[in-house]
Amino acid sequence: MGAPLPLMSIGPSPARRSALTRRIRLFVAATITYNVIEAAVALTAGTLASSTALIGFGLDSVIEVSSAAAVAWQFSGPDHERRERTALRIIAISFFALAAYVTVESVRALIGADHAQHSTIGLVLAAVSLAVMPVLSAAQRRAGRELGSASAVADSKQTLLCTYLSAVVLAGLTVNSLFGWWWADPVAALVIAAVAVKEGREAWRGDTCCTPLTTPTPDVSAAGCTDDCCTKEA
Repeated sequence: MGAPLPLMSIGPSPARRSALTRRIRLFVAATITYNVIEAAVALTAGTLASSTALIGFGLDSVIEVSSAAAVAWQFSGPDHERRERTALRIIAISFFALAAYVTVESVRALIGADHAQHSTIGLVLAAVSLAVMPVLSAAQRRAGRELGSASAVADSKQTLLCTYLSAVVLAGLTVNSLFGWWWADPVAALVIAAVAVKEGREAWRGDTCCTPLTTPTPDVSAAGCTDDCCTKEA
């Protein structure tokens, strides 16, 4: 009877790690650039239309910039792993800040504060973000998981949350413009706030991603490897 096969862990090679690091830096730069523009447009359109939803959307973009900037800072040094925990804490705080703001503004809207008016610019902006953000999120998430960077994956979740918020804002503004259902946006935004709290807690604990993706041997099952956490067998 032959000897059992040894358990092997095959992580990214040094060259691959370098390529993934450069890729993450590129995604982060693209995220920051897009969100700066998005924030400026959303805040301006929201003010003109007295739309708390659009203003909240613009502030979410500001928070997304802070999250991406934390990852950019982490990967600006040669030993980005040592900065991982600090970057995760910054991202977690960004999630909590977004949840707090969206909750307050949603409650204000529901009790009769400013109701969103029609905004063509807001509708176009939300639709564009709904198309762009999932692509950036998925690309950064894949690179972060392969590299084993919890902060990069957490930041990709922040971008994905921006996608959800884009859908909420688009639906709220559309329904409000067509049917006058002003309450649809704040109710849906409360769901986004709950998701933000959940993601913030995971980022704070460092539960977003465990270690780099590995290739298991025949004795190792890959069934436990999920999108959120991949276990490195040693």
